[in-house]
Amino acid sequence: MLLEHRGKRPIIDESAYVAPSAVLCGAVVVGAGARILHGAVVTAEDGDIRLGAHVIVMENALIRGRANHPVVVGDSVMIGPHAHVNGAAVGSGAFIATGASLFPGSIIGDGAEVRINGVVQVNTRLDAGAVVPIGWVAVGDPAQILPPDKHDEIWAIQRDLNFVDTVYGTSAGTSMQSLMADQSAYYGAHLDDIEID
Repeated sequence: MLLEHRGKRPIIDESAYVAPSAVLCGAVVVGAGARILHGAVVTAEDGDIRLGAHVIVMENALIRGRANHPVVVGDSVMIGPHAHVNGAAVGSGAFIATGASLFPGSIIGDGAEVRINGVVQVNTRLDAGAVVPIGWVAVGDPAQILPPDKHDEIWAIQRDLNFVDTVYGTSAGTSMQSLMADQSAYYGAHLDDIEID
């Protein structure tokens, strides 16, 4: 399904393939030979998305462009099933495995690997060729790569990365009631989406 969102429509190279059950919404550009498979959602909320040549987006992956955090994916990148790429830049030749999560402001270097259920936190820079092992967390700039049982060490770095402002555009300590009211209004822009034939 193709949707116009905030007055912008997806642009798909004629050699690309988008599965009928995938959703492309808003300012999305899909490069030559790219493949967007079933159930994938590629949504440019208010930040553009640009997928390079021969990018493969597997089933049920989510790619979301955000204000101040567009998604730019280089050429020849694999984005695995159920992966979450949110406001991230992904270098050419990178491998984003099943269930991996890339948060806004993260930068994944060329040829880097984020393996199954790996996490790259907000405003984290992963060097070219680096590997985030299965279930591990990359955090900081430059990234420190830590196992999930090192929560205190991860949090010591993460708390200074400004997660709430980066993701939600507000300050830490904002109540969930206020935050969700703002998010409801923000995502309310979808009420005006137009399905493209």
